Amino acid sequence: MTTTAHPVRQGLAAGITMLAAILLLVAGTLGILRGIAGVTKDELFLIPSEYSYQFDVSTWGWIHLALGILFVAVAIGMMVTAAWARIFAYCLLAVSIVANFLSLPYYPWWSVIVIVIDLVIIWALSTWNPDRI
Repeated sequence: MTTTAHPVRQGLAAGITMLAAILLLVAGTLGILRGIAGVTKDELFLIPSEYSYQFDVSTWGWIHLALGILFVAVAIGMMVTAAWARIFAYCLLAVSIVANFLSLPYYPWWSVIVIVIDLVIIWALSTWNPDRI
């Protein structure tokens, strides 16, 4: 049985892919901004006194800055439909969720928002299946 490509399904698949790429770009931009705030030791962050995974605020800043830059690069790769971008996005999102969870005491609301955005991106990437087109 041969299947023909449906324009609606093709548009939906492309839309979900672009949604994931744009959300990844947003998450990367937020990571870059959070990293800059951490590196400059802004008073924006709460510094917990007793925390098992306590790093200096500038260390968390560098971690989030690097993740943000990688997110932007992967988002651009997804926008030009590079094959490596989708797999690399899953890996980066997993690392981002762990990093934001570990830095939760420093800036709780921002961490929770970025974790939710990361989960939405994973959902968007997972629902796109080019074989269903």
